[in-house]
Amino acid sequence: MITVGILGEVDTMGDGRWVEVGPGVLARRYEGLDLTVGLVIGEGACLVVDTRGDERQGAEFAAAVREVTPHPWTVVLTHAHYDHAHGLAAFLPCEAWAHPGCRAAMASDGRQALPQLLVTDTAELNVGGRAVLLRHFGPAHTDHDLVVHVPDCDVVFAGDLLEHAPGGSFTTESFGPDTSLGTWHGAVERILALDPAVVVPGHGEPAGPEFAGLCRDQLIALAALRREIEAGKLALEEAQARSPLPADVTLAALA
Repeated sequence: MITVGILGEVDTMGDGRWVEVGPGVLARRYEGLDLTVGLVIGEGACLVVDTRGDERQGAEFAAAVREVTPHPWTVVLTHAHYDHAHGLAAFLPCEAWAHPGCRAAMASDGRQALPQLLVTDTAELNVGGRAVLLRHFGPAHTDHDLVVHVPDCDVVFAGDLLEHAPGGSFTTESFGPDTSLGTWHGAVERILALDPAVVVPGHGEPAGPEFAGLCRDQLIALAALRREIEAGKLALEEAQARSPLPADVTLAALA
């Protein structure tokens, strides 16, 4: 049985607030970093999507989950960046899933709380009778991003493959040394192929599939600009002027 309409009974805590994005599927939004994490509720079990940035933040999120459901949880980490993964210790002991690259990155960062269950391509979890699919769509925001797909209500938690900034999409923080700009748009295309009704970004408000399509198109444009720069056909300043994103975001993407 899928839990519906539970938010009226939930008291928000701290700067966090719940948004119901599907029957028994919640996103929790935080003012800090405009972060979005998630929760999928089944019959007698639940799945936590990302854990916030440290043990204190993780404990807050764990307590917020307990205000919604008493069910035992499983955790999935969309990627290893601290704001999504470093609160894991607050949820342990439990089953914790991630891509092997996520575990390796967390271990190299000195983390003691690590995911033990690894998925390199696709895994299907049974969350209290609900099928939840974990999918890796190739190098993108990192080399180990996982997407969490809840097919019975067409919701996709995209992690930082998608970011929904106020008034736009990506920010300067979206792009880093472990980003694969040339293949990122392909990962978003595979999200769109799931035909989601709702996509939940790692930062920002949940949105419809048209927002994912916008992000894909912007990533395609950025990758094309980088190729022209690398071929000596375009100066960085010209690329910034032609980019669909602000100059500072374009610079971060093309650096």
